[in-house]
Amino acid sequence: MSEQEGAGAYRIDVQIADEFSQQIAADNLVNVVRAVLERSSQPRNVAVTLVVVDDERIRQLNREFRGVDRATDVLSFGVGDDSRFVTPEELPRHLGDVVVSYPTAVAQAAEMGHSVEEELTLLVVHGCLHLLGYEDSTEEERRRMWARQEELLQMLR
Repeated sequence: MSEQEGAGAYRIDVQIADEFSQQIAADNLVNVVRAVLERSSQPRNVAVTLVVVDDERIRQLNREFRGVDRATDVLSFGVGDDSRFVTPEELPRHLGDVVVSYPTAVAQAAEMGHSVEEELTLLVVHGCLHLLGYEDSTEEERRRMWARQEELLQMLR
């Protein structure tokens, strides 16, 4: 699924593993990404890819890119300003990819006592904030990021 609203619009590509495609409303995920970009004053010519996978795939990515051999809930892969790739003017600038584990989202939703849709929204917001430069490595960074995350989640409710 892809959303593109004409020239200069956000490009939000959502890819959902076949095994979860019936449980997930891709339109809702597109709306979450769009809201984060809009509320973060991002220019309309940016692109984000959101991928929903199983625990094994996210574990492989976590191991390969972070050196952590376990499944996780969300990973973000930002392109950054130092990209060696040149984007043609007519294409949106790619901010990066957000990868979410659906089985982990389901388990965390049950643990937290809210819906899977709410958990997916939280994970997508969190992943997008990482693409926008937010970090949560230190307590100070975590407080700043989670405060922004909560603002966005309140707006999305």
